[in-house]
Amino acid sequence: MDFWSAVKSVFGKYATFRGRACRSEYWYFYLFDMIVLLIAGIVDLAIFGSDVSVVGSIWALATLIPVIAVGVRRLHDIDRTGWWLLLSFVPLIGWIILLVWFCTRGTTSANRFGNNPLA
Repeated sequence: MDFWSAVKSVFGKYATFRGRACRSEYWYFYLFDMIVLLIAGIVDLAIFGSDVSVVGSIWALATLIPVIAVGVRRLHDIDRTGWWLLLSFVPLIGWIILLVWFCTRGTTSANRFGNNPLA
């Protein structure tokens, strides 16, 4: 999956928590989200000064559900439930575990969450 098809796929499944998302879909969307947040931060700095983040906050709020949904689908790809995403609330240890899982290759065959998205 390339960059733009990953972004289109995530926004096309805006609030879909079922199914699976391959690594490239997750990481390309994460990269897209970080680039837009960086640009929003620059726009906020140019317009409002250093203490206000209006554009960045609006973008973060608008993409909150898709970010959670693609994270859940990514966990489904490695045959874990989406509830494991709550590890993000555990400082450092939870983040490290999730990072390792998000970098892990998904199951090559169908699992309880659906067929392999790369097949």
